[in-house]
Amino acid sequence: MAEPALILIDVQYAIDDPSWGNDRNNPDAEEKMAALLAHWRERHWPIFHIRHASTDPKSTYRRGQPLFEFKKEVTPIDGEPVIEKSTNSAFIGTRLEEMLRSLSVAQVVIAGVITNNSVEATARMSGNLGFQTFVASDATATFGRHDFAGRWRTADEVHAMSLANLDGEYATVLRTWEILERY
Repeated sequence: MAEPALILIDVQYAIDDPSWGNDRNNPDAEEKMAALLAHWRERHWPIFHIRHASTDPKSTYRRGQPLFEFKKEVTPIDGEPVIEKSTNSAFIGTRLEEMLRSLSVAQVVIAGVITNNSVEATARMSGNLGFQTFVASDATATFGRHDFAGRWRTADEVHAMSLANLDGEYATVLRTWEILERY
């Protein structure tokens, strides 16, 4: 059986822009992502860096600006594929599925931002495509937001609900140390 693949989603400086607000959870998420990345690199397992390239001129994820670059904790090295996407899922309009299948990958571990957006969308599709999917709960992060009824939800609440949406149906949600122990 092939090694598990690590998929790091949208870990770009754009996420630090003040426009996202100041209610972000998991302040150590990048540190956990870096631990996963180091573990995968030591084993020479497949790693995929997903970079959001927004087509929205107001987006903090626009190409051609400093915030578009990967954060230092997860900067790709030579040989690690970088897949650009312009939607919330890393599978839409990209070769990610094809690349995973060409390596006979059956299991994927997902980390990155934003939990209730690109992480959740990618994990849902990964599960639907038949990959055994794991999401690192503490190596993902999000921001507070208003729910549909207008009530403010903290980043921790948004994060917890997003992970609850995934766990057991589309993915298995684990903490970083549990993933590192497993692999």
